[in-house]
Amino acid sequence: MIEQVESATIQIQRRRFTVAEYHRMVEASILTEDDRVELIDGEIRQMSPIDPVHAAGVKRLNQLLMNRLANRFIISVQDPIRLDDLNEPEPDLAILRWHDDFYEQQHPTPGDVLVLIEVANTSLVYDRTEKVPRYAAAGIAEVWLVNMARRTIEQYANPANGQYLVKKVLSRGMTLEATTLPDLALTVNQIFGL
Repeated sequence: MIEQVESATIQIQRRRFTVAEYHRMVEASILTEDDRVELIDGEIRQMSPIDPVHAAGVKRLNQLLMNRLANRFIISVQDPIRLDDLNEPEPDLAILRWHDDFYEQQHPTPGDVLVLIEVANTSLVYDRTEKVPRYAAAGIAEVWLVNMARRTIEQYANPANGQYLVKKVLSRGMTLEATTLPDLALTVNQIFGL
């Protein structure tokens, strides 16, 4: 005798976390400030380890930006930016509007960000396909994706309808001019220490 067994289809649903819930996890020591995670689309995602090439790129850019923008803007290094209720990434650098309290009361939001910078050595595809579109959807005015392997910079500007209308790829010998800060221009050679 052959029995027919109907299998029940179980629908697995993911539980998305809000930024407030994510912060409560830190307060409850479920997550620590040493965990290399960020909140993307309500998911707690592990961030790529920082290798020496990536670290050097962040340090070099930080130094260049501090030399040009100190005391006029805040240069944020690997700190959270609250995009919306489900997204709080930790970009490598961000040039923020000046706040006397240095954003002590809350993390910066898209309106506070003039330029957001992701330095990518091993995370290029993830940054380009997962993070840049979220930055556009949130209205981040300008994003630089620094490709450490190819020594190029992808500049994204003018967000509209969840995408950037302007995208440029800059390489050796070219100058990167911020669209949001007209007096900020860096050569690609400077950024990569060439």
